[in-house]
Amino acid sequence: MNLRFIDWLWNIRGSVPLPPGQSGEEAFARLDPLLQQPGTSCERSGETLVFTKKDQAAQDRMSIFDAGALQIEQGADGAVLRYRLYSRALLFCLLAPLLFIAFGQMIVGIGVLEGPPTEAELKAEKAKQEAKDKKVQTLNPIDQFLGAPAPEKPKKDEKDKAKDKAKDKKHSPTAAYVFAAIFAVLFVAGRILEDWLIRKRLRQALHES
Repeated sequence: MNLRFIDWLWNIRGSVPLPPGQSGEEAFARLDPLLQQPGTSCERSGETLVFTKKDQAAQDRMSIFDAGALQIEQGADGAVLRYRLYSRALLFCLLAPLLFIAFGQMIVGIGVLEGPPTEAELKAEKAKQEAKDKKVQTLNPIDQFLGAPAPEKPKKDEKDKAKDKAKDKKHSPTAAYVFAAIFAVLFVAGRILEDWLIRKRLRQALHES
């Protein structure tokens, strides 16, 4: 599978125009504060700078990225800074929903293989429910003194619904699907937000006086 068609999901690419008259040397000097952070190593060759990060601190404004390349190119409208940044965090948030969906399908499959509850399990559940129904529900003395009505016994259909719910809960994939949705939202929000933030930070660094 050619990853070039999908790696844009966890690699952020873009370009920022340099101010008129700004040289590559000056541009990299302005970007230096963003890169001179603990755990960041840089290697520059001509108009290209490659960096990697390891155990980056949370205070690092580029901490979400683990590696990247910055390159200055001369275009028809002037020099531009092109960047490609790689993020393991985005890749994790992309793969996590697939993993949780697989867990959910596995739970459903286990429920199908186990089949319906056995007669012994049904009898045990019925005895447990009958014992719970026979339990006398009384009010505490304060509620009795205040004249509060006694609690009503659950209706039969409500008990049946509760029983079915308890049975279904054993092999319910709901939790897995909820986590899959959470990570999917995190990925979409993070992919859009980080694309906007890094463009803004690079532009500010290059254009600030």
